[in-house]
Amino acid sequence: MTPAETYRANAAAQREAAQKTTLANRREMHERSAATWESMADATEDTAARAVVNAAAKAGR
Repeated sequence: MTPAETYRANAAAQREAAQKTTLANRREMHERSAATWESMADATEDTAARAVVNAAAKAGR
């Protein structure tokens, strides 16, 4: 499992926890956490994509 997949799984777990709670502030906390995990997954994927582009550019020199 890649780091991005792990982060997305954590986001899904946080969303599931948000759905199960009856406390509004706890639900919001879980939703914020899910958003953070999604952002981390996006950033990890972007970094990996840039690394591939950079490696290709270096190989083409």
